[in-house]
Amino acid sequence: MPSHPTKSVNKVVLAYSGGLDTSVIVPWLKENYGCEVVCFTADVGQAEELDGLEEKAIASGASQLVIRDLKDEFAEEYLFPMLRSGAVYERKYLLGTSVARPIIAKHMVDVAHEVGADAIAHGATGKGNDQVRFELTVMALDPRLQVIAPWREWDIRSREDALDYAEAHGVPVPNTRQSIYSRDRNLWHISHEGGPLEETWVEPSEDMFLLSASPENAPNTPEYVELEFESGTPVSVNGEELTPAQLITKLNAIGGAHGIGRADLVESRLVGMKSHGVYETPGGTILLAAHRELESLVLDKDTINYKDVIALRYAELTYNGQWFSPLREALDAFVSATQGPVSGTVRLKLYKGNIITVGRKSPFTLYREDFATFGQEDVYDQSDAEGFIHLYGLPLKVRALNELPVSGLNLPKPDYSRFKRD
Repeated sequence: MPSHPTKSVNKVVLAYSGGLDTSVIVPWLKENYGCEVVCFTADVGQAEELDGLEEKAIASGASQLVIRDLKDEFAEEYLFPMLRSGAVYERKYLLGTSVARPIIAKHMVDVAHEVGADAIAHGATGKGNDQVRFELTVMALDPRLQVIAPWREWDIRSREDALDYAEAHGVPVPNTRQSIYSRDRNLWHISHEGGPLEETWVEPSEDMFLLSASPENAPNTPEYVELEFESGTPVSVNGEELTPAQLITKLNAIGGAHGIGRADLVESRLVGMKSHGVYETPGGTILLAAHRELESLVLDKDTINYKDVIALRYAELTYNGQWFSPLREALDAFVSATQGPVSGTVRLKLYKGNIITVGRKSPFTLYREDFATFGQEDVYDQSDAEGFIHLYGLPLKVRALNELPVSGLNLPKPDYSRFKRD
């Protein structure tokens, strides 16, 4: 840890949760940078009690606390665009933590402008992805702001170190039991890392889960849910129109009760190492399944296939902290161009961790029963298929006429016996 800061800072906006780490960061910033500290708390649906947070921040040495309710903005401008893209990271992760960091950092930049701060600070460690997500957002929105990351500078290395520092500086310590897990919760999901999860062979304990019942303990009777979409955006559940945040909250409750949305994966962090995490995303898992079903009804084959390509890149950009990038905005433009006909209703059956599609309908459906039946119809003459097959299979026919092998399995292999051996 440097004995003197390398940056000259007058006022800093700190991402503040009221937990031990961020409570300790407040006096640390004042002591090491001699600056005023403005704490900022974003309510993105983390379900934490915000009462008394201002008193705690000021008691820790902050000049003020700014709290913003961002739940609907988070859902409408971040979660739903990501949903429409179909983004999933490494086949399982629905990007709950990744997508929350840009909106938090964006509002930190806004607050910095409002209070005249020249720096922002965060409590992300030097080993994780969040440091990148916070700092890339600041770079994209106002590169003039300096960034302070205490975990990359100080010599605090344990909870005991932090408690000692808090006691020495009169910081009120949160009176909560320390979880054996590292968790992040918001409107979309909750993540679990650390503790027993550092061993990839051990099954997670059932008491770890907070949003979802185990499939074994889920109801023995399935529940049906109908979701209505307008241009790719969910607008109602079982006929009830809801705000974006209300809709996700309702589906979290419904899906969680039926054991929906658990994901256990070993993922590749941006900084190079692997990490083992367990995620609970009940509502998001339901929405993604319903959205895919509706797209299968109204989008053509080529568009669906190319959207799958886009989804992989979209997920990577979100995971890597590049939400505010020209490419992500360009991908959003492509996705938006595909979503006009993604309007209609999907009916799902939820049962013991499973999502079973039992109905889908849309005024823009490309499915026509009269086209798909085997009967003779004016729109489809089965005899036309003969010419199509001749043309479609022409490359295979030419290969056969030239007596060429169909695959590498039939190619001749080199004769190694003629090579000299020592």
